[in-house]
Amino acid sequence: MFRRNGEKPATTKSSARRSNGPGFRFGTWLRLHGVDIITMLLAGVAGLGIYFAPPAYSRYFPIRFQDGEVIYPEVAVPMQRDLVPIWLAAFLAFFTPFFFFCLFQFRLRSMEHVFTTTIGLLKSLITAALFQVIIKCLIGGLRPHFLVVCAPQVPAGTVGEGYQMLYFTREVCTGDPKDINDAVESLPSGHATAAFAGFVYLALYFNAQLKLLSAHNPAYWKMLLFMAPILCALLIALAMTMDGFHHWWDIAVGGLIGTACAFVAYRMTFASIWDFRFNHVLLPRTTSLFMRRPSADAGALTFGYGLGDSGQWPFTREGGWGDEKEVSSGAPFDASAMGGGGAGMFGGSTGARTRGNGSITHNPHAAENV
Repeated sequence: MFRRNGEKPATTKSSARRSNGPGFRFGTWLRLHGVDIITMLLAGVAGLGIYFAPPAYSRYFPIRFQDGEVIYPEVAVPMQRDLVPIWLAAFLAFFTPFFFFCLFQFRLRSMEHVFTTTIGLLKSLITAALFQVIIKCLIGGLRPHFLVVCAPQVPAGTVGEGYQMLYFTREVCTGDPKDINDAVESLPSGHATAAFAGFVYLALYFNAQLKLLSAHNPAYWKMLLFMAPILCALLIALAMTMDGFHHWWDIAVGGLIGTACAFVAYRMTFASIWDFRFNHVLLPRTTSLFMRRPSADAGALTFGYGLGDSGQWPFTREGGWGDEKEVSSGAPFDASAMGGGGAGMFGGSTGARTRGNGSITHNPHAAENV
């Protein structure tokens, strides 16, 4: 349930904006997230090592029927220059969302928001990249231009394997070994994986900050902005079918990996994905390997949220957001329901501070003031 109580009070523009807050300290934030940063660096190094490793499996492939006809013309596509280099896809997947994280600080004004949201984006991108290089190395597949790169020449008297002796291994290839290694690692598309990992995360961020899918009918430009990252991801991914680097199924698998990582990373960072009341609220981190706390102190810092706290408002001011008298009542399976308030589903207390209507308040910098 989402309701408004009373009329909107008169507020100044400055009071409706979030500030860094006196409690924010970069050193404390770094201690809380340091383990994640180290883990991401290790995952990135591992991903690079796997990326440059040779394929783990030598795949069999047919070349021609006995009458000389090419068996699979879909892997005989001419070799072309890639329309979108992989470095450019990765660059856009990171810096486009990061640009909007910074741009939204025009109103949010929170360094904690920038740092933590960016960490979430990096978790999505690095995890997706690691998954796709592992699958490429262990499973892979033939690129559309494989036969061009392979340049197979079957010596006279050489007999293939399988039915009617039609299948051969890369031993019959005469092309550059490095190009052949790349040509047998088509599945999944790294471009699609990176694009969807970054741009789907950005789309979820737009939905949360602009309250597109919420309790009011938003402006149409918000829908266009929400869909723009999805369009960008599709354009980057589908371009790989035009230049002969990927099949459609490579792109589909890469898109699924990237989207899954974006959803998980976003939900790890924010209180919800679709619940418009909370999907813009950063989840607190109270302890880490580099910053241990007594269990009693950590329990007092569980998630909570109060719409009257201007430090927890989203970017948008439409639909009543920014009204200090806004409140949210607990509903089954949402974050506010776990605070022990009368309107929530679960009784008892989780250590969060509650108001009479079941809404919960949380100081995002409380971890630094304990």
